Amino acid sequence: MPAYMVFTRLHTRDSAELAIYGKDAPNFFAGVPVKFLARFGPCEVVEGGGVEGVAILEFPTMADAKAWYNGAVYQEARKHRFLGGDYSVIFVEGSEPAKAR
Repeated sequence: MPAYMVFTRLHTRDSAELAIYGKDAPNFFAGVPVKFLARFGPCEVVEGGGVEGVAILEFPTMADAKAWYNGAVYQEARKHRFLGGDYSVIFVEGSEPAKAR
C-alpha cells in the first residue's frame, strides 16, 4: 500500500539554508523510490493557518518512507531544513480506491 509524506512549510527563517537543502536534494533522493505529487508550487489555504508551501511525496510503502526519512543521508541534509524554516511533516498511509456503487 502506498504511503505519503506531506511537508508543509509554515515559515522561512533563513532562505540561504533552504537553498543549501534544495541544492542537496538530488543526493538525498538518489535511488529512492519516490514520486512527487506536489513540490512547493502555488497553493491556496482555505481553512486553518497559513502556509508558505506544500510538498507531497509518494513512497511504495510506509516502511520505505520511514527508511528514507530516518536514513543517514537525509538525516544529514535535513539539518539545513531545520535551520531554514519551520515545517510540519506527516506520514500518512494510502487507502484502497473507493469501490463504484
